[in-house]
Amino acid sequence: MIEAAMIWNEPNNKSHWDLELDPDWSRFAETATAAGKAIKAANPALPRVLGGMSPIDPFFLLRLAERGVLDHVDVVAVHGFPLDWNLWKIDEWPEKVEEIRRATHLPVWVTEVGVSSFGSEEVQAWGVRRTAELLAGRVDRVHWYSLYDLPKAWEATTRHREAEGSSYYRHFHMGLLREDGAPKPALQAFAEAGKGMGVCQWFHFEDHRLDEAVAWLHRLGVRHVRTGLSWADSFRPNALDWFDRQMAALADFDVTVTFCFTPEHRGIAPHHTSPPIDPEEFAAFCGDMVRRYAPAGTAAEAEAPVSDEEWASKDPSASLETLLRHVGGAGGSGRT
Repeated sequence: MIEAAMIWNEPNNKSHWDLELDPDWSRFAETATAAGKAIKAANPALPRVLGGMSPIDPFFLLRLAERGVLDHVDVVAVHGFPLDWNLWKIDEWPEKVEEIRRATHLPVWVTEVGVSSFGSEEVQAWGVRRTAELLAGRVDRVHWYSLYDLPKAWEATTRHREAEGSSYYRHFHMGLLREDGAPKPALQAFAEAGKGMGVCQWFHFEDHRLDEAVAWLHRLGVRHVRTGLSWADSFRPNALDWFDRQMAALADFDVTVTFCFTPEHRGIAPHHTSPPIDPEEFAAFCGDMVRRYAPAGTAAEAEAPVSDEEWASKDPSASLETLLRHVGGAGGSGRT
């Protein structure tokens, strides 16, 4: 069930929003405002989340507030990768959250946090445990990025590969599972220390990992999942068939669905990071997706609250003992 709708992904990161076309974020403000209104019109009870900031920047948030964007969202999200990209230490997580809280009255979620195993799988496992210690009870949602490593044949989303150096390659090793589906030490760390943490897993169009990913999420006892529906993909043949399959597969989880990515033919420039020619077209996509997958009266918050302990007990496969059997046996050697 969809529990929240996120408007774009990392809009202050040039890998996801073209800052040359929109240097003051005025076009993004117009786009986000239109989307917020459309989502509310489709389902007034569904929380609207401002796409996770990366880097975490209270001044970016204040600029959007000046343009009225925060009047049309209910939650502010941040993303942080202090062991890989950010110029701050992992122990600064609490202060980074407080920086944003001082800039807004809205709740703060951490919708992507991760550590790459590019340098060391043991460091990644330590990062899972330390992140859980630092953020547990501090914010309502924490989504670990990600379940799977990126396939090496894919290209990571970036606009500055050369400038990133080794950091670009770190992006391919953020998963709890390797590309071939084999568990890393971080998977056990997540199972042991990550109770209450969610997972962010992006699925490409007709992604063959979907069913296996759902099985792993159940084994881990994950309740909260963040994923995306691409506006650009909506123009592909059979797009709705894929969207229906993806959302049906994730129906057992509390899903934060992210709407983003501009179709090349609908952008000011022909690129998925471009501001749309007409923000209302993106807003219409958001509204259509909410009406299709989270119509009024079906938001997760409308149900009786369920504790994380009750959630885990719903499925015996979520127990740590069962999970570790999968790690040690055939269940940990899935395909991608």
